[in-house]
Amino acid sequence: MSTATISTKRKKPLRTRANSAILTTVTWIVVVAFFFPVAWMVFTAFKSEKAAATFPPTFITELSFDNFAIVLDRGFGVYLINSFSASVGSTLIVLLLAIPAAYAMSIRPIFKSTDALFFFISTRFMPVAAAIIPIYLLLQFMGLLDNISALSLLYVGMNLPLAVWMMRSFFMEVPVEIVEASQLDGANFFTEIVRVVMPLVAPGIAAAGLICFIFSWNEYFLANLLTSTAARTTPPFLGSFVDGRGQFLAVLSAASTLAVLPVVIAGWVAQKRLVRGLAMGAIK
Repeated sequence: MSTATISTKRKKPLRTRANSAILTTVTWIVVVAFFFPVAWMVFTAFKSEKAAATFPPTFITELSFDNFAIVLDRGFGVYLINSFSASVGSTLIVLLLAIPAAYAMSIRPIFKSTDALFFFISTRFMPVAAAIIPIYLLLQFMGLLDNISALSLLYVGMNLPLAVWMMRSFFMEVPVEIVEASQLDGANFFTEIVRVVMPLVAPGIAAAGLICFIFSWNEYFLANLLTSTAARTTPPFLGSFVDGRGQFLAVLSAASTLAVLPVVIAGWVAQKRLVRGLAMGAIK
């Protein structure tokens, strides 16, 4: 074997290790860049208002839980319950409607399913701001302003097209032979979709459900305009900490930290299914 060949074989692993090191470094830089604002928010939540407003920022200061006590004294629990009710309720309804709709457009295609899919996604073309006046007048006429059930139904309409499109790609990954075998064994429609197909696409359903939950939890525009007291959710409540007297950064950071905890916990619990679900449909 020639010296040039041996030298080439030695250079390849070195080049591969160098590329891997560069990719790892860039990845960590991106992760830190995305995570730093969240970490700084949590750190600021334990500062006093004076320490939080200093510039340049102070890293060594006295920490306390006083800001969390202030947030809880302002009725944060009520807003948290409203957000949880609207998000969980709308997500369950979305999944209940999206699963059979996506099933009918993938495993058992309906007539002109492409037109139906286009109709679903076309409902997201119009900005919410363009439809807020008729929505407001309709809810006012029906006496449903500041109503958590009405807000949940609006979230259903907002998230249903996205869930149908996501789940359709998940259902298309199910082998048709499995469905046909269940039909030969005498499985009816309900058994076929619940006991045969849904266990195979459970990660995808979990991913779609979590995304719909996050979108509902973080929604601000409708919750701010269509609610006032009884059905007020967490995002408008966070905005109340910025008023004419100034920006209460420490208390706002404490409220934001409490507000993101349910989403973080839900994502942590469902992380395995979330990764598997988002990967479904990526490779055809």
